[in-house]
Amino acid sequence: MLPKVVIIGNGITGITVARYLRKYFSQIPIKIISKEYPYFFSRTALMYVYMGHMQYKDLEPYERWFWKKNHFDLIYNEVTYIDFTKKEIYFKDNSKEDYDILILATGSKPNKFGWPGQDLNRVQGLYSLQDLQNLEQYTKEGIKKAVIVGGGLIGIELAEMFHSKKIPVTFLVRETSFWNIVLPEEESQIVNQEILKHHIDLRLSTELKEITGDENNNANGVFTNKNEFIPCNFVGLTAGVSPNIDFLKNTFLETNRGILINRFFETNIKDVYAAGDCAEFKEVYGNERPIEQLWYTGKLQGMALAGILIQRIAKKYEYNIPKSIDRQFEERYLKKEQPYNRGIWFNSAKFFTIEYQTYGYVPNKPQNTFIWHNPKKNIFFRIVWEKLNNDTKITGLNLLNLRFRHEVCEQWIKEERSINYVIDHLKEAFFNPEFYYNPVKDIQKQFYHNQTKGVLT
Repeated sequence: MLPKVVIIGNGITGITVARYLRKYFSQIPIKIISKEYPYFFSRTALMYVYMGHMQYKDLEPYERWFWKKNHFDLIYNEVTYIDFTKKEIYFKDNSKEDYDILILATGSKPNKFGWPGQDLNRVQGLYSLQDLQNLEQYTKEGIKKAVIVGGGLIGIELAEMFHSKKIPVTFLVRETSFWNIVLPEEESQIVNQEILKHHIDLRLSTELKEITGDENNNANGVFTNKNEFIPCNFVGLTAGVSPNIDFLKNTFLETNRGILINRFFETNIKDVYAAGDCAEFKEVYGNERPIEQLWYTGKLQGMALAGILIQRIAKKYEYNIPKSIDRQFEERYLKKEQPYNRGIWFNSAKFFTIEYQTYGYVPNKPQNTFIWHNPKKNIFFRIVWEKLNNDTKITGLNLLNLRFRHEVCEQWIKEERSINYVIDHLKEAFFNPEFYYNPVKDIQKQFYHNQTKGVLT
């Protein structure tokens, strides 16, 4: 008899594991637990519901018949405790569930740093479905002025959301320039200008000191570290996220910031695995991060963990794995059991009208780098490289309002192509629509001009 698999968390990581397990084991019992919402939904699309571009039903990538058809048992309940010795999960309503294999994919929660007033009404982040619902209700009641705390991706999304409703916004960013802990100076300054262009009151080098409230415990203003009072009736806390593991703290499970795992997603407890935003790798290599909190890394971890579990279950239960169901998945994950390897780093985001893509590793203070910028079209290109013997190898690219093919950029970095090779072959990556301005020749012209003049940095 095949083991019962229980997954806590129905985000991209947990659902990816469930989907691939089901592809290769039609009879294995799979139970998926969530306290947030019964069905998997697209967290990255929350802002578009608020802005009126999508409806709530559009958040669910799969029709609801999908879950029943594939024999997924969805449990809408809150886990309060796990007895790892008995392999039992206990819920808030005093019910319980047993498991043979447990996968912890509990995601993240918004950071709070003990600010006075952080638990007042009309103070929240933008992470959960409940956050969206609360925000919509506050907007109906009337948000006259909003203050956003935290200069990251969720913060700028929230600023755009309020801008779409013509709600005045003050944006508190503790850094000297927007997201300059990630972006180099030039890119960060371009985003600063984009924020200001949309009439957002951007306050750099400014931190939240206190949130004040009225007699009904509703936020009515903030004090900054500069002793300035800013009146408002909504405060968005978007100063990053952290692993959602509070309910696991008083157990035998080893945790640090996240649930500690090895490269096979194993925790210190037998038959218990963790992946996604809640997991923290004990070992990292190169420019990897112990905790990866992106949608695409969550999906990759889910696929890698599924590959490991499929092989282990098949071996233990003497089950023949079906072939040619998903050739690409099988080629990467089912040839042999292998530790997780994320591959080349990639990320994308949107800053109002600016599309951002990054491939490989681009530090916020790059050494060997070349940039090209067309201010009129607001298009920006950066490439960074390292010296390799008597040649060079590229290590990363940043693009603003410029679309390159992911697979081409990834291949250049994997193959350690030289900076001159990449510049010569830029047209292979460019894929903007027909009649769209193609900057490749202009980039190449400036690069070789700079190289001739010896002004490349």
